[in-house]
Amino acid sequence: MVQEYENKQVYFVGGGIASLAGAAFLIRDCDFPGSGIHIIEEMNILGGSNDGAGSEEQGYVIRGGRMLNDETYENLWDLLMSIPSLDHPGKSVREEIIAFDNANPTHSNARLVNASGEVVDVLSMGFDMADRLALGKLIITPEEQMGKARISDWFGPHFFTTNFWYMWATTFAFQPWHSAVELKRYMIRFMHEFPRIQTLEGVTRTPYNQYDSIILPMKKYLEDHGVDFTLKCTVTDLDFKEGDGITVTGLHVIRGGAEEYIAVKEEDLVIITNGSMTESSSLGSMTSAPRLNEKGSSWKLWERIAVKKPGLGTPSSFDDHIDGSKWESFTVTFSDTVFFDLMEQFSRNRPGTGALVTFKDSSWLMSIVLAYQPHFRNQPEHVRVFWGYGLYPDKEGDFVKKKMSDCTGGEIMTELLGHLHLEEHKEAIMSTANCIPCMMPFITAQFMPRAIGDRPKVVPDGSTNLAFIGQFCEIPDDVVFTEEYSVRTARIAVYTLLGVNKPITPINHYQYDVRTLIASLVTSFR
Repeated sequence: MVQEYENKQVYFVGGGIASLAGAAFLIRDCDFPGSGIHIIEEMNILGGSNDGAGSEEQGYVIRGGRMLNDETYENLWDLLMSIPSLDHPGKSVREEIIAFDNANPTHSNARLVNASGEVVDVLSMGFDMADRLALGKLIITPEEQMGKARISDWFGPHFFTTNFWYMWATTFAFQPWHSAVELKRYMIRFMHEFPRIQTLEGVTRTPYNQYDSIILPMKKYLEDHGVDFTLKCTVTDLDFKEGDGITVTGLHVIRGGAEEYIAVKEEDLVIITNGSMTESSSLGSMTSAPRLNEKGSSWKLWERIAVKKPGLGTPSSFDDHIDGSKWESFTVTFSDTVFFDLMEQFSRNRPGTGALVTFKDSSWLMSIVLAYQPHFRNQPEHVRVFWGYGLYPDKEGDFVKKKMSDCTGGEIMTELLGHLHLEEHKEAIMSTANCIPCMMPFITAQFMPRAIGDRPKVVPDGSTNLAFIGQFCEIPDDVVFTEEYSVRTARIAVYTLLGVNKPITPINHYQYDVRTLIASLVTSFR
């Protein structure tokens, strides 16, 4: 097989988990030589949205925390069984994650908190019969009949006041104006989580943040196989062969400020991460608010090539709606345990369970997660780090009378302490706090209402050497905003373009499991 691929090159555009997974599948399942695999990344670091960096002095930053799930991340776990752990010789990353998660299971005792700072009893979903009927209708209605309907088109006002909505929306980052089709897919794909959504017991955590726990081992695996990483290099356009088919003939890139051209032979492959959730992110500080940036290179590349050939999708459905796709996260670094100690007393959550706490009456709809510590490989023993976010950054705060998007890190901490009613401890907490806010214009762009065809197929019709991977191409029945989606698209792309006849781990259809259906029905009447 290696000899067959001797002169073949594969170019991955984007250095996120989808490209890293695609490269790993090429090596593991196709016997493809690593020297023929090229990953081109605009930033100076790999990992894409799976980021995690910083220090005690500068403060740590994670733009987002990706929820993992044992039952629905079929291809991610398959891949990670093949990636050696960096910390435990003889173990895979998957085995390492299982051991860690078994020792530190997620369990929330304070999933929702009200305006009085009281933990809400969330055993009841809070549905009325109209909510139940609308939910049932959503699940059984074919996607092609739903079109670009929004969640708010499908449900009445009461639905958005239920415990279920507050928990489901903040677990998965849904907004009322997002696609009803995407909510339908989530309700089916995560049906097994519905009965335990109030405790988040189904959330699988990694030992560190996902950059340290997943990306670094994948990078090491690929380096050991000779994969070529080209960083600080931006792909700006593709050339196509004339005619009806789709065959890439060249890449236009900018490297070191200079324009370059990479010729692509007909037998070469080009695999693109089209669009990006975290592109154009901006960081603030304790004394400054982050900026709201516009489209960056990945969106512009997709826009340029989409007009050249049919079947390459409609990027404007996703990247022209910043007001609907943006929200703001924040990472807080402490040089002591004061805040963590107080939070453990308040929430009654066992230390390190990584449970999401949502302030349901917060005008920003703010949530925070206190993960197991240390959360970074280089994090000193006395340092504590947590992450949070607000789904409504354009609304005025309840304690700080400014829009979240205009707030400094210090002001975000003031708002948080107000919701926790910890004003008497404010001085002690703030004395070591370093809150770094992050504005992400496209973080839920993949949830925006879309028509069939707006997301291109992984391998478009008529393509001989081009595939799309990541969150903005189409896999029937699967759910975007997950690691699994990126990894599954990569596996489909590699197998299809190389004509590899190997099984792809199928989607688990829990909606056909009688026990799951009964448990979900019972939950809807709780």
